[in-house]
Amino acid sequence: MIPENICEEKVFETVFNERSEQLRNFLYYKSGNLALAEDLVQDAFGKLWENCSKVTLEKAKSYLFTIANNLFLNKMEHKKVVLKFQAASPNTDTDHQSPEYLLEQEEFKKRLEGAISSLPEDQRIVFLMNRIDKKKYREIAEELGLSVKAVEKRMHKALQELRKIHKKV
Repeated sequence: MIPENICEEKVFETVFNERSEQLRNFLYYKSGNLALAEDLVQDAFGKLWENCSKVTLEKAKSYLFTIANNLFLNKMEHKKVVLKFQAASPNTDTDHQSPEYLLEQEEFKKRLEGAISSLPEDQRIVFLMNRIDKKKYREIAEELGLSVKAVEKRMHKALQELRKIHKKV
């Protein structure tokens, strides 16, 4: 049997349809920014198309996730540079909200993102699939190849950990 070639539009389209949502969710869970996740998915598939002759169908998923993760890390590194530059320059953008409100909002967002990112990966994935994707435990179990009880246990541990972090604040 001849392996399917990703450079064929129909094969590429099938890979895109099968993997794009999963890849977007992976990036969204890492970044917390849906627009960024969607942009990075497009960039990753663009790289796959550019290198389609070098990537086999069997390796397409791992290639996409590796490329997407690297794109995300590069974006975060760039964001750090931009933030350092902004911190060094005076802010000319005025907002109608009080500075106290904006500061509290930013601090809350950072605490929430930090709390979620501090969860072990298995708990974080289950938590985000349930809370962001609105998936039921049964659906999560099927997708991750786990029992429903394992999903329940991971979710329970994630919620316990988030409560502990919230009490510390």
